[in-house]
Amino acid sequence: MPLTSHFQQAGILMVDDEPVNLKLLQKMLSAQGYQSLISITDPRQVLEAYQAERPSLILLDINMPHLDGFQVMEQLKALDDPLLPPIVILTAQQSQDYLLRALSLGARDFLTKPFDRTELLMRVRNQLEVHQAQLLLHDQKSYLEQEVKRRTAELHQTRKEVIRRLGRAAEFRDNETGFHIVRMSKYSAILAKSLGWNAEECDLLLNASPMHDIGKIGIPDHILQKPGKLTAEEWQIMQQHAAIGATLLADDPSPLFQLAQEVAATHHEKYNGQGYPKGLKGEEIPLSGRIVAVADVFDALTSTRPYKKAWSNEEAIALIQSEAGAHFDPEVVKHFMHCLPKILAVQAQYQETASAL
Repeated sequence: MPLTSHFQQAGILMVDDEPVNLKLLQKMLSAQGYQSLISITDPRQVLEAYQAERPSLILLDINMPHLDGFQVMEQLKALDDPLLPPIVILTAQQSQDYLLRALSLGARDFLTKPFDRTELLMRVRNQLEVHQAQLLLHDQKSYLEQEVKRRTAELHQTRKEVIRRLGRAAEFRDNETGFHIVRMSKYSAILAKSLGWNAEECDLLLNASPMHDIGKIGIPDHILQKPGKLTAEEWQIMQQHAAIGATLLADDPSPLFQLAQEVAATHHEKYNGQGYPKGLKGEEIPLSGRIVAVADVFDALTSTRPYKKAWSNEEAIALIQSEAGAHFDPEVVKHFMHCLPKILAVQAQYQETASAL
């Protein structure tokens, strides 16, 4: 059967310390149309040649000086190459133990010396076809793995976009701009990093924290947008937004939504147990909620709203410090003070414009 161009170019590495055997193999294979034939008489050169040429088949003698075929196979096996080509043993041995040892080290087939031309060509062709099929399966597997990664990244990006847009929707209902959620989310990520969170965790918090007030979607406008002080009854209704937000974000298995739910549910809890909705105290409050509490309050205080003037940074910082151990986790406040230059840089970068207020 004529060789296709693919098989003609398939690399065949031939290893035998007897030059006459290599010449015979070369003659038989080249006459059949194989063009990429590599001959080696010194088995110590096999590893280097394999790594340089990446052949599709190895024809390997066993009884050789310096390294026998078993040792060569052990070297190749140690590479842990998922695409190691088939190895066909060249041997005059018929001992079962001898053959079983070769098989255990990765040999796929045997060619008995002296070589029969027809048998040689059939076994070489069969093993090259097997290796080609393995390459196709590996390529398909790699493609599928890359496709899964791509789709997963797309899904994660979509979830992040949903988070951002819903977060902005909640802020718009509360007469705020998108700059608030940008700033407070960046403050939160800065604090998380300072507290020892890894890059992936900080990125999750950066993208989850904009949903902290999503529950405000469920608060009536006459309460949410009231310019004056809320009555006790109205304040009780307003406080429900934390539980509403947690409910809205529940039951999604992704880490992003789970963290967003945690933040929405706990960022109004206070370190002294006087917060809402559950009155959690100290480390009963997830660290994400304790971080966002500081970030959110600082930005809220220093932002202008239709119903209030912005506090100065100095006034807001003094309030944060004075509430350490009461409203805020003292450790988070300590990191807030340590990170203040970075936080103020974010604040300056994302200033409100007059049209946004």
